[in-house]
Amino acid sequence: MWDAISGWGGWDETAATGVWIATVSLMVVGLAGCVLPVIPGHLLILMGAVLFRWLLGPGCGVEWWTFVVLVVLLAGSQLFEWLSGAAGAKWFGGTKWGSAGAIVGGIVGIFFAFPFGLILGPLVGAYAFESLFAKQETRPAMVSGVGSAVGTLAGMAVKVAVGLVMVAWFFIDVFWVG
Repeated sequence: MWDAISGWGGWDETAATGVWIATVSLMVVGLAGCVLPVIPGHLLILMGAVLFRWLLGPGCGVEWWTFVVLVVLLAGSQLFEWLSGAAGAKWFGGTKWGSAGAIVGGIVGIFFAFPFGLILGPLVGAYAFESLFAKQETRPAMVSGVGSAVGTLAGMAVKVAVGLVMVAWFFIDVFWVG
């Protein structure tokens, strides 16, 4: 019986369809993860590309340098996201304490209701650190907090843009380059 099933000529198309469904699913969830902090967005996009190449083999159209590009984009985006809240606080006139508070607030904010914790965490963290440690008045501390929130939103926008570039790069490599 197994010989009859495995000898059926339609398995190649069925397997390829399954690989495409898995790859696209990982990439769609990865794009959602570019906004949702509990889902590792860029990592899922990279995993979709790796899964595609691994299951379909070298002739699938994905070249090795695509993985290099995807890893560089992933690393750059993560670094930008981690530093964006602190950079926003500093850009709006905050001290090093405001930048540190934005980072701590961003980490703590991840564990609270989306998107409020993600946006309010750096704002509250920068404000608290500016007030408590840098001994800033209310207005400069609040401006630093707002700067951290602006930086965090900019980081999220860059993260989504990089996720879209990663997915586009994959499809361009599969259909036009590779």
